Amino acid sequence: MVRRKQTATRNQTGNHEAPGPSPVTTETGSVTGAQVADYLRAHPDFFSTHSDLLRTFTPSSRHEGGNVVDMQSFIIERLRADHDDLLTTSRGNMAGQSRVHEAVLAFLCAHSLEHLVHLVTTDLVVILGLDVVVLAVESAEAESAAGVRVLPPGTVNRLLDGGHEVRLDGETKADPLVYGGMGYLVRSQALIRLEFGGKDSTGLLALGSREEGKFHARQGRELLIFLARVIECCVRSWLGRLQ
Repeated sequence: MVRRKQTATRNQTGNHEAPGPSPVTTETGSVTGAQVADYLRAHPDFFSTHSDLLRTFTPSSRHEGGNVVDMQSFIIERLRADHDDLLTTSRGNMAGQSRVHEAVLAFLCAHSLEHLVHLVTTDLVVILGLDVVVLAVESAEAESAAGVRVLPPGTVNRLLDGGHEVRLDGETKADPLVYGGMGYLVRSQALIRLEFGGKDSTGLLALGSREEGKFHARQGRELLIFLARVIECCVRSWLGRLQ
């Protein structure tokens, strides 16, 4: 059972002071304010990993100097930083959406399968501000040609840890099997699964950047998946025309 006590203390003049919150008493003892303070001093990163607690504080409205920390200002700065991060992310998402839409319109205007491959592996580099884009397909028989890299069967599942659709790496060492001689440019990457249908059905769209953190695990994946689905549809459409 947990219970709280309110106690009144006398100051040196004999007057009663306003009662304050007492330590929380449990069956195993009590936790004092001094113990909490000692713990926080020993773990200065506590509020970095428990930032949600900052919103539960009731800070003083005054800062009287000395060793007193103005928690109100600290909380305001933290909330402002959170807001700025959210705003930056939102703007980045809007810019990314606009660029993906531009790429999709270009793909839809391709006048041949070869032209589509060129748009994906060349123009997409410029549109998305990347350093290398690779369009690959798994095959045990074919060889890399016309801008399409051929990967051994099972490579995509290995790179995407089984059945995952997308892999985002903020810091990575490029796989030469995917990027070939362009791997030296890649410090951050997005790998997206492609399914074309038919015998050689599994493919890969690899987006590489020399900028570390260009792609990262907290990034939204919907736009990248949408881009991959459009490429799949366009490739299937051209393959159907050629049959």
